[in-house]
This record gives sequence, structure tokens and C-alpha cells, in this order.
Amino acid sequence: MALSRSAKRPLQIMLSTRIGFSGQNYSTWTRKAVSTPISQLAEIKTRSESAFGMFFRRFSVQAPAAQEQMNLIKQLRERTSAPIKDVKAALIDCNWDIEEAQKDLRKRGKVLASKKSGRTAAEGLLALAQDEGRAAIVELNCETDFVARNEIFQYLALSLAKQALLIENVSHQVSGVHAVGPECLEDLKLNLEHPKISGETTVQNAITEIAAMMGENVRLRRSFVMSTSSTAVLSIYLHTSPQPGLGRIAGLLSLEIEDGNSQLEALQRVGSELAMHVVAAKPLFLTKELVSSSALESEREILKSQAESTGKSQMAIEKMVEGRLRKYYEEVVLMEQKFIINDTVNVKTLLNNLSKEVGSPVKIGNFFRMEVGEGIQRLEASGADEPVAQSA
Repeated sequence: MALSRSAKRPLQIMLSTRIGFSGQNYSTWTRKAVSTPISQLAEIKTRSESAFGMFFRRFSVQAPAAQEQMNLIKQLRERTSAPIKDVKAALIDCNWDIEEAQKDLRKRGKVLASKKSGRTAAEGLLALAQDEGRAAIVELNCETDFVARNEIFQYLALSLAKQALLIENVSHQVSGVHAVGPECLEDLKLNLEHPKISGETTVQNAITEIAAMMGENVRLRRSFVMSTSSTAVLSIYLHTSPQPGLGRIAGLLSLEIEDGNSQLEALQRVGSELAMHVVAAKPLFLTKELVSSSALESEREILKSQAESTGKSQMAIEKMVEGRLRKYYEEVVLMEQKFIINDTVNVKTLLNNLSKEVGSPVKIGNFFRMEVGEGIQRLEASGADEPVAQSA
């Protein structure tokens, strides 16, 4: 019995020690709570709920619900066409205020646009605007064909062409092709009416804003205005045209007729076919007499070198050179080229037949061919002027 009692005592001491140790570590708050008055507990509860409510409201203002965030991102994306990652970053930085985020995107975009202005932009579109007896064509460049297909880029290109047509310092009286430098357009006012870019701005600011939206280098490279006489018919052909007034290659041509009352329908039909011919055949000169002496001498030297390699006599070499020059004229002179729609006749014969049909002499006043990106790589290497095929 004594042994049993003495054995139980250490066990009781051990258990009581364990329970006391446990109580000190895990029941401290409980013991204090028991000794705290009920009024103080209520006050603590009220303060806790108030603090949590303030935190929840603040979190709700700064970060809307996921569905609301997606709606804001979608709205800002539709307004600006900026990349989704930039849209989301702007909204987060502006505490999901869509108006402030839109301003922030425009500021960021202008900075990025200035950084990208040195990058090669060889893609893009030609845009054309026309009124009675005059046509303006501009080349708006970008870095990729993807941006060239964007509706905002296309809208801007057409707006620039319409603006070029209104420039007062381009002669309305003298027929021909007149260059209009980008510097003549950059400070002019544009009144834009597109859902994503609207209001009055300058040409240069509009280009910068579009560059910011697209995330690429966008630039107005060149523009021209063709004017014709009162008795001429102006015809235009745009190749690879995503919509009226836009294309990647343009051919413009004017047919002049002595009798202004001649058959207009026949003139328009042949004029349209010849504008298409200019795009396809790539003529450089209107007549043989207008071939530049430098181009002729260069070609003659090449042909003579080729003929001399045959080992024939000097007389035979001269005949070979003259024969091959005739072939050269057929390649680069519009009046000597085979007509692409009917290669049994050349353009000179086609015009003779048209003159008989309308009962009055018809001649080509001017022609002009232009292609997106032509000469850009050579320009960057040498700084020379870009090539443009046109009549003298």
C-alpha cells in the first residue's frame, strides 16, 4: 500500500506540472480575458470591426473586383488600342481610374514613340485623295504589315492625303507632278473624327499618337500632287488595296485631248488600263527623247562590254549594241512598251487607235508610279533621294 501511494505521488506531481506548463503557454490570453471586464471586451470588438472595415473599404477602392478590373481593361484597350500589359499597368498605377490611366498611357506612348523613331519603317500604305483635275498621294510608313492593316493607321493615312490635297502652295495652274515634303504637312491642323483618335491636332502630333498606340515607328515619308489641264482625264490604279483610296503600289496617268467634247467614257477606260499598265510594267520615261543621258550612257557601256566579249568585229559590235538598246527602250520607255492587256500592240499604237476612236488626238500628259518602301535600304546606306518613276 505504502509503495502504491509513493508510486502515485510522482505521477500526480508530473501531471500537475505538465498541466501547469501547458496552461502558461497556451492559455495566457484566456486567463487574461476572464479577468477583463465585459465593457472592455465590447470596446475591443468594436475597434477591431472598425479597423477591418476601413481596411476592406480601402482595398475595395484600390483594387476592384476581378470582373470590374476586366471591364476596365477592356474599355481602356478599346479606347487606346494599347497592348494589354500596358493598359493593365497604367490602371494599377492610377488606382484603376480609367481617365487618369488613359492620360498616363498617352504620356508613356509619346516617350516610347520618340525612342522608336530611329528604327527602320519600310512597311505601310499609300493613301490617295482626288478632286477635279488633281490627285494627292502620301506614303505613311510603319515597321510591320500588321500595323498597316490597322484601321486607325489607315484612317490617318487617308486623312493625310486629304490634307496634302488642300495645300495652297502647290500650283493649281501648272500640270505635272509636284513633290510635297513632310515638313510642309507636319504643322498643319487635322480635325480627326475617329472613335479612338478625335479632335483637332497637328499632323505631327497625330502621327506621334498613332505610333504610341501601335508601339512602332510611324512616319510620313513623302507626298506628291499631280495636276492636269482642264482638257485632261486623270486616271488612277491602286494595287493591293485594303479599301478605297489605299494601296501598296500606285499608278497615276493623265490623258490629254485637244477636243474637250470627245468621248469621255473611252478616255476613262483606256486611262484606267494604262494606269494599271504603269504599275505592272514599271516604266521610267515617257518617250525615248526623255531618257536621261546618264542612264543611256551607262546602259550603252554595259551592252558594249557584253558585245565585246563575243570577239566579233567592231562593226558587228556596234550593231549588237544598237539592237540591244532598242530592247532597253522597250523595257523602260512607256510609249515603247508592249501593252500588258494586249501585247500585240505597244502603248504608242494603243493611243493612235484611241485617237481614231474619239476623233481627236490623244496623248499622255504625265504618268507617275510609286511603291511603299522603295529605296529605303539604299537611302539609309547612302542618304540619296528615293526613286520615283514619272514623266519629265
